[in-house]
Amino acid sequence: MAKKMNRPLWAPWRIEFITSPKSKRCFLCSRNRRFGEGEEALIIAKGKYAFAILNRYPYNSGHLMIAPYAHVCNLTLLDTDAYHELMDMSLHAQKVMMAAMKPGGFNIGFNIGAAAGAGLEDHVHMHIVPRWAGDTNFMPVLGDTRVVPQSLEETAAYLRSAWGGKEESGKKKKN
Repeated sequence: MAKKMNRPLWAPWRIEFITSPKSKRCFLCSRNRRFGEGEEALIIAKGKYAFAILNRYPYNSGHLMIAPYAHVCNLTLLDTDAYHELMDMSLHAQKVMMAAMKPGGFNIGFNIGAAAGAGLEDHVHMHIVPRWAGDTNFMPVLGDTRVVPQSLEETAAYLRSAWGGKEESGKKKKN
């Protein structure tokens, strides 16, 4: 049974999503091709096999998802190159956030299958959620309200700059 929220947070930017027609296409597949066409895509970086995108409904500022281009529901269905790049991008994302956002910790992981809490079951993706001491304060605990202190577009621009730009960023750098 869903818990009823008694203190709603005003979020006027959500009305466009609420009133817009919903696509039956996978949101990760439809967004990953739009890199460079505007901040609304929220893509931070693209590699050859995977990309990093801000979660449109974040648990915290900077909540990223690293997803392969391959539309598969499980890590075991990825080829080795795609799996390795997905993991390399995930490590790079954590390093970027540590340097740029200075979180006190992270929640990092996959939700594979509905029983594991996957909201999108058909396209596997890793969540990287920066955490700070006190970010689980009275607002989400008592008020059923999450406070995200920066717009998604501002966070995307900030992380994209810290990541190293719009070029393919999932590749390992040679020393």
